[in-house]
Amino acid sequence: MQRRGQDSLELEARLRLSYINSKVFREDPSKSRGPGPAGSWITMESTLNAGIAMAEAMQNQLPWLEKVWLWVTFLGDPKNLYLFYFPAAYYASRRVGVAVLWISLITEWLNLVFKWLLFGDRPFWWVHESGYYGQAPAQVHQYPSSCETGPGSPSGHCMITGAALWPIMTAISSQVASRAHSRWVRMMPSLVYCTFLLAVGLSRIFLLAHFPHQVLSGLITGAVLGWLMAPRVPMERELSFYGLTSLALLLGASLIYWTLFTLGLDLSWSINLASKWCERPEWVHMDSRPFASLSRDSGAALGLGIALHSPCYAQVPPTKPKSCDLHTPGGSPMPS
Repeated sequence: MQRRGQDSLELEARLRLSYINSKVFREDPSKSRGPGPAGSWITMESTLNAGIAMAEAMQNQLPWLEKVWLWVTFLGDPKNLYLFYFPAAYYASRRVGVAVLWISLITEWLNLVFKWLLFGDRPFWWVHESGYYGQAPAQVHQYPSSCETGPGSPSGHCMITGAALWPIMTAISSQVASRAHSRWVRMMPSLVYCTFLLAVGLSRIFLLAHFPHQVLSGLITGAVLGWLMAPRVPMERELSFYGLTSLALLLGASLIYWTLFTLGLDLSWSINLASKWCERPEWVHMDSRPFASLSRDSGAALGLGIALHSPCYAQVPPTKPKSCDLHTPGGSPMPS
């Protein structure tokens, strides 16, 4: 019985090792190290410290870029994918527009699940909770865009926006490649795509919304998901497919949530920390709570199916294939 109890404690410690920096485990430093080597804990602390130092340098040495970073983080907000990028892409190409919406809702759902499982801190509360800067406080300050309530890893701005903009980038690249002969001109869409996402990532670090490693993981995951999902966007599917997708997103996230809750994990920890350490209560964004994005994703999936099968959509004459249509990784047009 004693051995079984020890195995249970060891399993629990290993499960919680991936998010050792959350408030629950910082209250007892001995628990945060878990059964693994102390080097893992030290490495994570060093990574987080370096992230704060980077944000401090950006805020104090480049203050004239403040408005630029605020504008860039607004452009990279996943909510704008539904409000601006999707309508604009759909106006240019029906297939590209549907791809942007589909990839947005699937990637945002995955980002929600990743954040639940990884328990990443956000810099604006970590500087206070860690106690590292108790003797010499970091010279950093918050902004209205800093106080998001969800966990921080991976960055949603980088992951979701990076994946959703992938079909736009490939569509523009194929169109430019058909008209330009210069290699550098053909590379411009890819360079703009990478530069914009890099700027979005830097803006999130500047605003104390994310650590650099969270930004990097979001960029890589978003690009990979965009590359994998762009050729596989469902265009000619039954309405039931979209309805079942919406239901699966809702029930799947709820099942994961209650499973983790049953295991004793407090998934509201990030909301409590955001409310506690945000400089102004009005800066705490309730629309950044996990279930806000979940409702948006499930609603978008169902709305997409209804729109594609509506009589008004059926009356719209199909457009001729254009060079800006989506292409598979191998370069061939995506099948209808």
